[in-house]
Amino acid sequence: MKELIEGFPAQLIDALKIFKESDFRLEAGGIQSILITGLGGSGIGGSIVSELCSESATVPVVVSRDYFLPAWAGSHTLVIVSSYSGNTEETLYAMKQACERGCSIACITSGGEVLEIARKENLPHLVIPGGFAPRACLGYSLVQLCGIMETIGQCRGILQQIESAAGLIEQHQGEIRLEAESIARAISYSLPVLYTSPGYESVAVRLRQQLNENAKMLCWHHVIPEMNHNELVGWVEKTPKISALFLRNDDEFYRVSKRADIVKNIVYGFAGRTIELRSKGNNRVERTIWWINLGDWISWYASDERNVDADEINVILKLKEELSHLE
Repeated sequence: MKELIEGFPAQLIDALKIFKESDFRLEAGGIQSILITGLGGSGIGGSIVSELCSESATVPVVVSRDYFLPAWAGSHTLVIVSSYSGNTEETLYAMKQACERGCSIACITSGGEVLEIARKENLPHLVIPGGFAPRACLGYSLVQLCGIMETIGQCRGILQQIESAAGLIEQHQGEIRLEAESIARAISYSLPVLYTSPGYESVAVRLRQQLNENAKMLCWHHVIPEMNHNELVGWVEKTPKISALFLRNDDEFYRVSKRADIVKNIVYGFAGRTIELRSKGNNRVERTIWWINLGDWISWYASDERNVDADEINVILKLKEELSHLE
């Protein structure tokens, strides 16, 4: 896992090469909505892309983490099937429904049944390197998602921004690792709570998931200002077990920024520790990539601090084994 996190900048560049050298083609005419279906390490890329494209996409971009497509998905919907293994149970259910409904379909996978169906049905698809944990290959799936969005005119220039983002985190890798190690040592035996602003919820989800899988830690997140209308009321007593992390960005709306400052001061009086982190980057893509890499390193250093195997997912394998007995 450590080597894959270390190679994240190179993975982004390799992913860009894969997309640019592919023969991927997709007609954009008639698309009125986009649905990205995927779960776990494959699904988080959809959430990230939906946020990155929110300021430029002219049609809704929705993420589904379910067996079933929403009722509105039909012939004018582009369904992007994202399954790293190609055998994700829920995603395959959704993919088969998309075929039945006559949706436009594009696939991102390393193989498995998704690739088999894509080839059989002559669906546009992108094949990424396989054999790794899906969460460690976010760069590959994320770039292909961005490539599809740019191809259909929904997020122009995003691939170029990803290339610059890869250079940014490569340049600052030492700094990122030092900050990540410091944060991990501080939070490894606590319950982390992550707070961020609109447009960056996906990176908080990514960090939460990485702490879950790599460091075997429970964690939760919320977004400001929404948490001001509910969760804030829960901060009424000393909770030394909790570490509150505020993921801050230079492009925060000024009223959200002020809210975050106030919330941080309130939480400081109750949490065991309160930590503010700031991203680097000249645009949302660069800042998002920064958060992904920093968060991945935090999760790995936390696994090291807790002396757990970052690669081990026995409980998930047990779940899949139990489900395999169902008809």
